[in-house]
Amino acid sequence: MSEEIFDVVNERDEVIGRAPRSEVHARGLLHRAVHVLVYNGRGEVFLQKRSMKKDRQPGVWDSSASGHLDSGEDYDACAVREVGEEIGLRLAHPPERLFKLDACEETDAEFVWIYRCESEGPFTLHPEEIDEGGWFTTAEVTCWMAERPQDFASALLFIWKRLAI
Repeated sequence: MSEEIFDVVNERDEVIGRAPRSEVHARGLLHRAVHVLVYNGRGEVFLQKRSMKKDRQPGVWDSSASGHLDSGEDYDACAVREVGEEIGLRLAHPPERLFKLDACEETDAEFVWIYRCESEGPFTLHPEEIDEGGWFTTAEVTCWMAERPQDFASALLFIWKRLAI
């Protein structure tokens, strides 16, 4: 399989070039990603535990689905694609946009749009991307993060602080 190509962006999230995934990460180039939080009718959030095969932050808990924008892809299309690829959730339209984070150390040099949607599952987890997943109350996640922040992806910790929970 050929390596993913990402748009490289400037500090205003404007495309200034393209580069392979490995180069973008090795050089710390600014690029784009999405995080989608899926909630059920009881208000619980579905979190995934990243596969140990991942090249970045393996084995930690993360958003319901997340990923990089392919070159030329927009944020909304990426959000729909990622929930389909990672957890098998098919969306007819983009999920609700919550907020955007500027690229920084916590986001691994990514500009990130955060999305929210609702589903009861069950989900089909992509085995190369995800080791396991589960539903958690927001209080459980907040407490868990306070006690064991090392269990979570840095971007999710950053996102969680911004959520009005």
